[in-house]
Parts: sequence; structure tokens; C-alpha cells
Amino acid sequence: MKHISLLAAAIGAALISGCNSDTKEVVKEVEVIKEVAPEEVTSVKNVILMIGDGMGPQQVGLLEDYARRAPQSTYNSKGNKTAISKLGDAGQVGLSLNAPWGNEGSLVVDSACSATQLATGMASGSEMIGLDNQGNKVATILERAKAKGKATGLVSDTRLTHATPAAFAAHQPHRSYESAIAAEMIDASVVDVMLSGGAREFIPSDAASNETVKTSLTAMGAPAAIVKKSKRKDSRNLLAEAKDNHGYQLAFNREQLNAADGERLLGLFANSGMMDAIAYDACAKTDSCTEPSLREMTLKALDILSKDEDGFFLMVEGGQIDWAGHINDAGWMLHELLRFDEAVDAVYEWVKDRNDTLVIVTADHETGSFGLSYSRKDLPEAQSLPGDGMQGADYKPAFNFGSLNKLDRLYAQTGTFYNMMDMVSADWTFDGTTGDDWAAAINHYSDFKVTAEQAAPVALREPNEYWVDGHSYLSATVFPKVNDFKEFYVYADEVHANLIGRALAADQNVVWGTGTHTAAPVPVFAFGPYGVTKQFSTLQHHVELGQKMAKALLGEE
Repeated sequence: MKHISLLAAAIGAALISGCNSDTKEVVKEVEVIKEVAPEEVTSVKNVILMIGDGMGPQQVGLLEDYARRAPQSTYNSKGNKTAISKLGDAGQVGLSLNAPWGNEGSLVVDSACSATQLATGMASGSEMIGLDNQGNKVATILERAKAKGKATGLVSDTRLTHATPAAFAAHQPHRSYESAIAAEMIDASVVDVMLSGGAREFIPSDAASNETVKTSLTAMGAPAAIVKKSKRKDSRNLLAEAKDNHGYQLAFNREQLNAADGERLLGLFANSGMMDAIAYDACAKTDSCTEPSLREMTLKALDILSKDEDGFFLMVEGGQIDWAGHINDAGWMLHELLRFDEAVDAVYEWVKDRNDTLVIVTADHETGSFGLSYSRKDLPEAQSLPGDGMQGADYKPAFNFGSLNKLDRLYAQTGTFYNMMDMVSADWTFDGTTGDDWAAAINHYSDFKVTAEQAAPVALREPNEYWVDGHSYLSATVFPKVNDFKEFYVYADEVHANLIGRALAADQNVVWGTGTHTAAPVPVFAFGPYGVTKQFSTLQHHVELGQKMAKALLGEE
């Protein structure tokens, strides 16, 4: 656009001067100015891809409603502007389809396939990691960036071996092969900075019982909570291999992360997933968090990767938006959206004055079919309004459209639905639980209160009519009882959490349609040089989105 503006100004100036000079001189003046007009930037040195796992348009809407309109919004001191909206205002906004691509694909995507399509720019299959839809290994944008001498990084608040980060640095037939994914990440050594949870996939199988192994891990700085359990079936110590064979510094807590100063860094801050955003917010208020925030991990990754003169590729995932969506927990999901936006803000501040970096903020898919909705419960009282159009009539909507203070009340939730389940049964044995049990747990953590009668459906259980022998979830003989669309609530006893969401839904003005994913197009926010970002302001597919990022960073499809 600068090129066009300068050219228009040049023509205008030349035409004015042409009133008193020869036409040939006018043309010469235009040609001279055209020669110095800047060329449009169509490639970048760096790409930062930020994935809000499960963050569909309606989740973005919840974040924006909270930021802009909640009476006690934490954004009140920031002009009620989210970082995502600042990126959108300064850049381009589009949509992206995300299902497994092609005529032989599926209707709905999982995180592994979606991330693989973003990473490779090729169609993939459900639950595959780094493979095309025929099962072939495909080089990812991260691997191709590394091959061209660029630095690379992966950041997530879930596990490093979880589907989204794994799809950028591994090639496996199924996302559940997390131990193999961990080994591949270390053996290939193509990622310079890896920051997340999931230490259990990197430590020997006997880490919790073998004193020699525990002593070795402790000497590396790993606390007991990190090594309490291994998911490996072998004796490989991938932490030692990363440090001794591949030159990684290791970090296991916030303090160690802040002190790290090398070019390669492996940070594993939890045995499995990192702490949820409600817990993070609680410890952040007293500056007592031992785990780093998603924002802090992002800033450390930028600090290290930006030292590479050839540029870098960085993927940052806010992964627990999806986890909250799966159990239909709107309060937790709001906190996760806020945590993700903190990381987006860090990136925005880092990149806002640069012209060599493309930032893409998007999602892999939408989770939960979430929405804010109006209802027939608690109809509003009539009000008298001063406007001259009321003609003496009261203002009295026919339905409950939801008061804005419900946004503050969602934020006021002090624990996730998983915390409520833990309170009802520490070992998750839910046979024989009652409405009183569930009401006590819900009311302990939620600002929205329920009676024992309202909570009674959360306790109900029934035989699993979709039983599958050996299945990780469907082998359960008994499931929580869901009265409608039960086929879309698949995660065995975790479905009690979805039933908590139903018990709270009417008072929250919240609806959910599923315990899994939907095929909704997801938002795309693109920030960077206009010559690069203009192509994202359209309806595209994640395969195309991956191709566009690769072309901008690497000059190739």
C-alpha cells in the first residue's frame, strides 16, 4: 500500500508541476519517484505460529466479551483491548477450515491431524503425527526451517509430546505413541528450544523406584514432582541424552528457565500437563508459581531464537483451552483464553515495530460447540427507560439474554471441574455418589450455586452401550448417564465433568453441544508485512494456511 500511496502522490505532484512545464518533464518526474518507491515485502525472516487449541470463533467471542464488557474485567486498565484484537486491528483477519482434507477425508479433525496439516501443508489422517493421508513421512515447516539454518522452537502448556507440538517435530502413526515421539524429538534434535510439560515421557521406566536413576535426575536439577512417574517402557534417560549428546541446557522450574542462557534449551516443568490457568492465576497473585507461565516460556523462546541471524520458526500452543472445552467448563476455559492472550501480548509487543516477522494466531479446531445463549429461565424484570421512543411502555425483554456480571462470575471460579471431581472422590470412584456430594463440590469452587436436586443428574451412571474391548475409554463398562447426544461424550468417567457443565448451564447462560470437537471454521489473525499478510484475509483451509506460512518463511510451497 505504501508503494501505491507514494506513486499517487508522485503523479499528483507531477501533474501540478505540469501546468507550467513540458509533458515529457512530468513523465520523467513520475518515473524517477517510481524508481525509489519501496517494493512490497513478500517474505519474512521469522514465523511465529500461535495455536489456541480448541479456540473457535465463539471462544474468541467469550474472551472479547469478558475483556470489553465484564464489569470487573482484568482488561479495564488496558483499554479493554485483548492482544488478539490488537493483532487483528493492525493486521488481517480470515477463517480456516480444518477437517482432514481431501475427498477421502473426514468431517471433523483431531489436534494431531490438524497440527500436521498446518505443519506440512499437506492433507493428513485422523490422529496421525507428521504423516500425509497415505501414511508417508512429510517434512514439517519446522524441520525445513532447521534445514535452511534457522532456529526452531516449540512451546506448550500441555505436554511436549502432546498432539500439537508433536506434529511439528515427529512422525508417528498415532498421537498416543508419546514415548516414541519423545525419543524422536531428542534423536532428531531439530528443535532448539522445547518448553512444556510431559517429563514422564523422557525419564527411564524405573525413575520412581531406582535410587541411582533418581540421584542422576536430581543432579540434573529435576525435583521429585517431575520424576514421580514414567510412562516409558525402557530404560532410556532422554534428559541425560539431550544434555550430554545434543547440547541442551535443562530447566525444570521457573527459576531455572529464567537463568538459562544457552542456544539450546529443554524445559520440562511438569510430570504430565502443566498447571491449569486457574491454579496459575492463583499463584501468580502472590508470585509463588514454580512453573513458568505460557507468556514467560514464549518470551524465553523469543530471546534465544532471535539471536540466530538466519531467523527462526516458533510454534506456541495454548493447549488447555481445548481441555476445558472437552469437559464443558466455561469458567476454566475463560481463564485459559486469558492465559493464551497473555502470550499473544508478549509476541505482539516483540513484533509490533518489526517488518521481518509473520505472526499467525489461529486454532486447530473448535471444542465443545460452546455458546452463550438466551433462555426462558429467570426472565428480566420490567424497567422504565427515559428514551422518547418508549411511548410510555416498559422495557421488558421476553427472554433472559444474560447479564454481563455473569462474565465476572465465570472468572470467579476457583477450581476446574476436575477439582470438583477430585473433591467428590479422590480416586475417581463415582459409583454411589449423590446429589449432595456433587452440589458440595460445585458450590465450593463455582460462584454459580446448585441444589442437591439440581446436582443429582451428575451422579447418575448407566451401562456403556458402546463398549469396545481394549479401547482406552470405551472399554469402561459403565459411563456417566447422558440423556441426549450421548454418543458425543466419549471420555468415560470424565463425562461427570460435562454433567457439571449442564447443571450450571442455565444460570451461566451457557450451552454446549458436544464433549468432542466440531467442524466450525476457526479464526486466523495475521500480523506482519502487508505483502505477506494480505493472503490470509480469506476463507482457506489449514493445508493452504501451512503452505502460505512455508512460502513466506522458506520461499517454497
